[in-house]
Amino acid sequence: MDEHLYIIAYDISDQKRWRSIFKLLHGYGEWLQLSVFQCRLSRRRHAELVATLDEIIHHKEDHVILMDLGLADSVKPRVVSLGKDFQPLEKEPVIV
Repeated sequence: MDEHLYIIAYDISDQKRWRSIFKLLHGYGEWLQLSVFQCRLSRRRHAELVATLDEIIHHKEDHVILMDLGLADSVKPRVVSLGKDFQPLEKEPVIV
């Protein structure tokens, strides 16, 4: 399964919607900073995430960006990280 590595950042004007987005993204990836996550997503999970985000946000007030860094297993992000270390997400088993 081809997964891509995404950096997702968001600016949500309402605290309740912000919490909803935060909780949603926590189920898809790793929290990096206040409104920034990194996620490994298949095409299907990407489509599911975009559809859910689209339902939650208010399009005239909020902003979400998804930056596709490429295939997760072969991408080597060039990141300058001050403070905590940045480590790209590794593939992990999913327990259902």
